[in-house]
Amino acid sequence: MNFQIAFGLKNKHLQTIYASLFRKTAPLEYKIERISLSDGDFLECFIYLTCKADAPYVMLFHGLAGSYKSPYIQGIISALHKEGFHVILMHFRGCSGKVNLLPRSYHSGDTQDAKECIAFIQKKYNPSKLYGVGYSLGANMLLKLLGEMQEESPFDKAVAISAPMKLAICANQMNKGFSRYYQYRLIKELKIALELKYKKFPMEKLLHVSLEDIRAIKTFWEFDAIYTAPIHGFSSAQEYYEKSSAFGYLHTIATPTLIIHAKDDPFMTAEVIPTKHDVSKMVTLEITEGGGHVGFVGGSFLKPHYWLDEAIVSFFKD
Repeated sequence: MNFQIAFGLKNKHLQTIYASLFRKTAPLEYKIERISLSDGDFLECFIYLTCKADAPYVMLFHGLAGSYKSPYIQGIISALHKEGFHVILMHFRGCSGKVNLLPRSYHSGDTQDAKECIAFIQKKYNPSKLYGVGYSLGANMLLKLLGEMQEESPFDKAVAISAPMKLAICANQMNKGFSRYYQYRLIKELKIALELKYKKFPMEKLLHVSLEDIRAIKTFWEFDAIYTAPIHGFSSAQEYYEKSSAFGYLHTIATPTLIIHAKDDPFMTAEVIPTKHDVSKMVTLEITEGGGHVGFVGGSFLKPHYWLDEAIVSFFKD
């Protein structure tokens, strides 16, 4: 299933931005599962069930600052639901619209929350089959989880889209050219969430950084050095990036996995893209010339075709 770039949307930035601005999605009906975590915090899963009880379940992991409101999430939920799959969206801590209970948050390499969420789903819903889909940060986390768990993986199949598999390289790239726009938007969202924590917890004592210093953050390197690394037990942003990047886990994946990645992804460089020598025999690489970051819009500007949804559904139905 080859991806054909939409006429009028060949630019990598248009591919990246188009869906978030113009994609039309229908209202979705869901139920919420609040899952208590072992450290006293919680996360929320939004569940979309079909009428067929024994249908396979697909678990979704959104990207940085994503949620059930993200157009790519609403799109894939609708596509999967139409094809008869049950769908579970796992929100990372604090991403469902409710502030989490601890000073810590979530990060690219944190697989423990996903493991606890999966255990909850397996116990309560007993899925006949369980598939996984990750986008961007969620894709990196999913690939790392698959590599960690190897033959013990709970997933029958998995798809990872636009994964930042070498985090330091991605953090550098996000501070160059037009990619700074994406960095600005994402850092703005992260700082808003962190400011809320400053109102709720003694963050200045924990981080030894004032709220004014938080507001002055402009790059991922700064944010991860000041907050992500220390609050999650890393000595530095560099250590966080090294230990959380999925690239080194790709060769131990034992689950049939599809990695979808565009060569023109503005969030990263070609160094992030694995070859067949970097991955296990269970991994299929779908490396496209264009598509941007979680874009992959086909058709035309006025009549878009969201190829990702079709590719994911096809992989799970084969």
